[in-house]
Amino acid sequence: MTLLELRDLTITYTSARGPVPAVRGVNLSLDAGQTLGMAGESGCGKSTVAMSILRLLPRSTTIGGQILLDGEDVTGMSWGRLRAVRWAAASVVFQGAMHALNPVRRIGEQIAEPILLHNGAGAASSRQSDVDRAVAELLERVGLPARHARAYPHELSGGQKQRVMIALALACSPRLVIADEPTTALDVMVQAQVLDLLAELVAERGIGLMMISHDLSVLAQTCQRLAVMYAGRIVELGPSHQVTTAPVHPYSAALSAAFPTVGDPASRMAPRGLPGDPPDPADLPGGCPFHPRCGVSQPECATQDLQLRPAGPEHTAACVHAHVPAQEAAR
Repeated sequence: MTLLELRDLTITYTSARGPVPAVRGVNLSLDAGQTLGMAGESGCGKSTVAMSILRLLPRSTTIGGQILLDGEDVTGMSWGRLRAVRWAAASVVFQGAMHALNPVRRIGEQIAEPILLHNGAGAASSRQSDVDRAVAELLERVGLPARHARAYPHELSGGQKQRVMIALALACSPRLVIADEPTTALDVMVQAQVLDLLAELVAERGIGLMMISHDLSVLAQTCQRLAVMYAGRIVELGPSHQVTTAPVHPYSAALSAAFPTVGDPASRMAPRGLPGDPPDPADLPGGCPFHPRCGVSQPECATQDLQLRPAGPEHTAACVHAHVPAQEAAR
């Protein structure tokens, strides 16, 4: 069953310079029990897409298209209905656990808050014992001892705080979890533990997981499908293994090549990257927005902005080279 579906999603910010199109015609779907990764440079629109799912963007933002959560359009929900959907139907693991927790409240109180909000804030002692039990179970599920419920955020390490954020996201048993850079600033050992935990939760609970990261290796390890975004649009979408090992769009290939190869000192000292910077969303170039930075662009790329088209089984790319891998096109 389709848990989340984005239909021709457009998102425009209001600025002093006028409207800024941050997301332009994104179409995506995610089923329960599936994992979807979103990759791209900073400013490509991936976090904007994620925050729009629960309407966590500024009020001045204009959203077009449809955001269907369990078949219900989020863009048309009343604030009362939206409040009921947040945490209970879908939740977010926010970027930067170091700063996302309230520093003057105990961990257990923060995890209990959404539980009380959505299940009723009865004051009876039996009710409080049920909540305390639920908090302890959530902490243990993410690999933390129940005693940490009485701790303050400053008493926990970065990895422990990230686990608390995951426990918060799971507090009301949502069917969809959105993880925005969940492993940022974590060391490699803790990062691996957090990713393994997310994978276990998807398998055990059958939730849908949307993960955002600039790190393709993280997404390839965790997600079944991968969407690569550039200038507010999806430029490649397909199975994670294919997108990371045999990318079709030159931008996806450049992202993959930007990571050094383990055991290769030359690539570690001089990793390949992209020349220039992403375009200003308020002043996009004509044609394909990537063509000024693309090493294999054709004359038509400056005038023709392609939509996603087939590049293989369950694999699409918005590029004139969509019929062959990008590495071959560059030869």
